[in-house]
Amino acid sequence: MKQLHFYGRNLLLLLFLVFMPVLMFAQDKGSISGKIFDDAGNTVPGANVSIKESAKNTSTDANGVYTFSNLDAGSYTIVSSSVGFKTIQQKIELASGQNLTQDLMLTVESEALNEIVVTGSSAPRSKLESSVAITTMSAKSIEDRAPISSAALLQSIPGFVVEASGGEIGNNLFARGIPSAGAYEYVQIQEDGLPVFEDGALQFANVDNFYRIDETIGKMEAVRGGSASIFASNAPGGIINFISKTGQNDFQGRVKFTTSDYGLFRTDVNLSGALVPDKLFFNVGGFYRVDDGVRDTGFTANKGGQIKMNLTYKFDDGDYLRVFYKKLDDRNTFYLPIPLKSNNGKIEGIDGFDPNYGTLTSSIYRNLNVPQFGGGFFKTDIEDGVHPVVDAIGAEFKKKVSEKVTVKNAFRSTNIDLNYNAIFPNGGPWTQDAYATDVQGLGGASDLGYSYVDNGQTVDPNALIMRADLWYIHKKMQNFANNLSFNFDLNRVKLTAGYYYSNWKSNQYWNWNSFLVNVSDNPRLLNVHDNVTGQEHTYNGVERITWLERDAQTKGVLNDFYLDAEIKATDKLTVNAGLRYDVNRYSGYRDHANFNSQNLGILPNNTADDAVTTIVGAPYTFWKYNAEELSSTLAVNYKFTDHTAAYARYSNGFRSPIEESFYDNAKDLSKLKNVYVRQLELGYKYANSMFLVNANFFHMDLENVPFSDILSDGTSEGAFADIKNIGVELEGNVNLGKARMNVNMTYQDPKYDNYVSTDGSFDYNGNQARRIPKFFCQLRPEVDIYKGLAAYVQFSYFDKKFTNQDNKQVLPAFKEVGAGLTYKINNLRFAVDGSNLFNEIGLTEGDPRSTGSSSSDVFMARPILGRAIRASVAISF
Repeated sequence: MKQLHFYGRNLLLLLFLVFMPVLMFAQDKGSISGKIFDDAGNTVPGANVSIKESAKNTSTDANGVYTFSNLDAGSYTIVSSSVGFKTIQQKIELASGQNLTQDLMLTVESEALNEIVVTGSSAPRSKLESSVAITTMSAKSIEDRAPISSAALLQSIPGFVVEASGGEIGNNLFARGIPSAGAYEYVQIQEDGLPVFEDGALQFANVDNFYRIDETIGKMEAVRGGSASIFASNAPGGIINFISKTGQNDFQGRVKFTTSDYGLFRTDVNLSGALVPDKLFFNVGGFYRVDDGVRDTGFTANKGGQIKMNLTYKFDDGDYLRVFYKKLDDRNTFYLPIPLKSNNGKIEGIDGFDPNYGTLTSSIYRNLNVPQFGGGFFKTDIEDGVHPVVDAIGAEFKKKVSEKVTVKNAFRSTNIDLNYNAIFPNGGPWTQDAYATDVQGLGGASDLGYSYVDNGQTVDPNALIMRADLWYIHKKMQNFANNLSFNFDLNRVKLTAGYYYSNWKSNQYWNWNSFLVNVSDNPRLLNVHDNVTGQEHTYNGVERITWLERDAQTKGVLNDFYLDAEIKATDKLTVNAGLRYDVNRYSGYRDHANFNSQNLGILPNNTADDAVTTIVGAPYTFWKYNAEELSSTLAVNYKFTDHTAAYARYSNGFRSPIEESFYDNAKDLSKLKNVYVRQLELGYKYANSMFLVNANFFHMDLENVPFSDILSDGTSEGAFADIKNIGVELEGNVNLGKARMNVNMTYQDPKYDNYVSTDGSFDYNGNQARRIPKFFCQLRPEVDIYKGLAAYVQFSYFDKKFTNQDNKQVLPAFKEVGAGLTYKINNLRFAVDGSNLFNEIGLTEGDPRSTGSSSSDVFMARPILGRAIRASVAISF
């Protein structure tokens, strides 16, 4: 007790000695505070405010208030900016000990081209002076769009075809007409300038499985093509960078509650402030969410959340040291193609299956036990869905070491444990007669008896049946990435030399089983009995036990060197040149699976265990692959006026083979090829107080584009083609004060070249690239109705496209309409947002895993999600 008293007394003395001089010194200090208004007289929350003569900066709170304290007497310049407003400066004089109030007014600009961007460049620069096609969205813009997933948000970017029909995760992005197996194969998704995971297209590990949008995001920047190959590996299509909020002097917070008509409960929180004013800042936030899903699974479809935090120490010169941590533990249902039919070209649902809210995923697949080779059972739970547990930690350091040289280093270490459970259609739908003859090789439907597993009742003889597979994948993934750069300020030349290092590993195990079900919402498991021989063809609904098993590893080590030069040739002309040399080493192993070769022998007189795939006892194949490539870019940007600029850019980049290609070709890697992407871009930018236009023309020349979808028999396509694409992207804003319009649209014409079979069985030259529409657009008018009350309508249109390379199965053009209302009063924001209000059945993909057609007039495809209504209330403080 005496010891505690001693420590307490000395602690108080220490605090007194530390803070007493500060308090005495602060008596002569002054402060500057005030509010930031727009030209309509409304306060502007979240506006950036800084003092030009020092490193002090802050952002306005929910009431538009900013404060700078502990200031010496003197002359200061207050600088304020916000997305959508012109940057202003105000000179003031502060007397000793004075507490000065200075309000500022920002003038609305459609979308200021002097907004500073950092993605795809060696140093921050304005959009007007950037020779790239770049789209930015502030935290407010992201919230206004109310995206149901990160993929839904990315649909607002021209040039990117984004399929958001899989739900919150597992979606696909196709950049500038580059077809792929899906995922994010030719772009890199970044968080604060480093990849969320190095490769965004690993098997069943789409990068959006590991990223969520919440209140911790301060801004999104997306670069299309251009310099992406210089500042990211394997990303010739672009970079999408989500920039996190950081702290400021004033304590600020935001809490948001969201509900919906599909059982959603979601809470978002973000808190930020200063632990030590002007020196040490924090930001912490995250979300928790639970809902039943837009499509009815019969169980809780999505459940989990994340927490993110960062801590920033600012040096006296404005440079900084920042540390970061993120924990994501979330599970989501992944939606896949469903049975549909065409009625004179109009897509419709079939009897018993709702095309807007139905899904093959059902509670019937929960807690199933499937016998395994060597004994025991395979167990998993479909309700666990796609369940990543992500731990990421990192740091960023920026310091000016001389008048000419600044060093910056950032690292990120990520560990992911992913359990993946999803229901994939894998055969059919069939009539019962077609199943008997085409699948089982029998005389007809009368030879087989169909019954429900749950009650033994006989299935209606007119009911369609199909295979629905439960694909289970377990992945253990690790990634360490580090980016070191030196920036040299040589007056008219800004030179950056950098070294990027990354190592990553993906270990995976697969176990896939086929189930026989009736074709309906919330389907039921079926048993099949041969009425003639007495043989069974299912085991509690399982028709093919472990028809695919896989055990494999893929590793990558990247050592990449890059050089970027920004040359201010004249006050109006800027030249940009960049080089990147990738030295990438890939290695791993794969099993030597005995496909469909083992008979378990534990199910007498039953075919369900006759053709099991096993990896037990089989030797492994170890492989290595090297990719050394030089990427380059050259661009010029000419600034005609403070409102107008144009640019031209040529770039050459590449993409290494993806994980599936390594597995399929492990015994002969000479079959693999790097993809080469050459792009020519011409851009025009114009903005004034009412209008903004960003127009980009692009020409793409693609070589060795692989087609590596995993088919229904467990194999991969393994084909290559060249593609040529020409297109135009348009992004525009009109701001009439109380009415606004946002537009983005893309027209392109991607066609196959050099895609002819050696045996003459097909010639796809001139065909349209699969899953890529020629035209798509998004229109978003907004209007202020009354004080604080605003409304919007969002109209999206996607032209027709084709499921496969042969261009035979057409996915019709479709439109989607959303709308919403917002009401703001003081620090409260109320919103109601609706998506797909007219329940459009818009098809984003056919069934890319199918190699043939079903034996009925029903086909498989994946439509967009049905109408969903969400309501939210947010309070800022």
